[in-house]
Amino acid sequence: MVTTFHDVDTLRKAEFPLTEDTVYLNHASISPLPVQTTEAVSQMMVAMTQNPSRFFDNWFTELWDQFQDVAAQHINAADPLEICEVKSTSTGLNLVAQSIDWKPGDNVIICDTEFPSNAYPWMGLNRYGVETKLVPSDHGTLTVERLQEAVDDRTRLVAVSAIQFFTGGRADLHNIGAFCREHGLLFAVDAMQAIGHMPIDVRAMNIDILSTGAQKSMMALPGSGFLYVRRDLVETLQPASIGPASVEGWEHWTKYDLTPREGTLRFMQGTMSFEGMYSVIKSLGFLRELGLKDIDNHTSELAGRFMDDLEARGFAMVTSRAHHGSIVTFRVSESNEQTAEIVQKLKVENIYLVAHLNAAGKSHLRISLHCYNNDEDRHHFIHSLDAIMKDLGS
Repeated sequence: MVTTFHDVDTLRKAEFPLTEDTVYLNHASISPLPVQTTEAVSQMMVAMTQNPSRFFDNWFTELWDQFQDVAAQHINAADPLEICEVKSTSTGLNLVAQSIDWKPGDNVIICDTEFPSNAYPWMGLNRYGVETKLVPSDHGTLTVERLQEAVDDRTRLVAVSAIQFFTGGRADLHNIGAFCREHGLLFAVDAMQAIGHMPIDVRAMNIDILSTGAQKSMMALPGSGFLYVRRDLVETLQPASIGPASVEGWEHWTKYDLTPREGTLRFMQGTMSFEGMYSVIKSLGFLRELGLKDIDNHTSELAGRFMDDLEARGFAMVTSRAHHGSIVTFRVSESNEQTAEIVQKLKVENIYLVAHLNAAGKSHLRISLHCYNNDEDRHHFIHSLDAIMKDLGS
């Protein structure tokens, strides 16, 4: 097991064998699993193959307790009962959004660069007469200045992504959280692009609600993730979606009782992804061992060097120099078709990134980094991009 972050070459060889022949720059879509996570999940699957009942007897309770403990520690939650397993970011946010006692005329504030997972759960509240205020972003994300302009006496909640999927804009969670607490507003965070890249302290940042899937920044399996809801808040919520394990006395299957379970367990929806939960436990442990501050510094600095190279070639940058983390988005061509062609040509050379459309439908390239990317990846990418652009006559 790699125990130090500073030897990236050893990290690449030990945990990410795809680096032998691939430059992988697409972690904001889906990340490779560390080898140690793959091996641990494989052992679990063997146990389920050999005897699933014995697996439940020997693994399940310990697995659930460990999942809650690890996730709670990762974000400095006060209580493991503030953590619940969910399938995705949007699942967690929808569960909470549908549980708040909204009044017609209430409003929620988001900015205009949010991924649908952190937009649609709030926009869907219009059926209850709740307005979603879409405010312009600054430096690719929501800022306190924009909040001050938009908040009124009917604002109930502010939602933001810790790192925006398209712009790479990095929210100032400390200041936004302080503003929300001062004004009596609930603060919800989509942590999908940040949970494995940077320290998040829900108590220090005054975060009331946090939801994240696992397959991107967390480097765990798709179809898994977790929801955090502050303990004194969660006890006031009445879930609209009720599963067989979300009520008190749930083990007595024929005693129908809608009394919500304690804490976030009231959001339990039924059968969970055991392999997904185990991958979360292992990958979060791996990332914490590397050190989230070190990962943040490494990926942010490397992203800055990518930006240097791209700006030197005259590409228009979307990502802000002042407010970025591990994501770099830029415009490579005026033609969406040519941008798609560039992505395909890079794939032929085993270089993986994606094209994304902005609100106006213009295609951009997005680079998204993680702990094991290095300057070798950067040089390989830039050299290949230069050659492709020359061939295209651009």
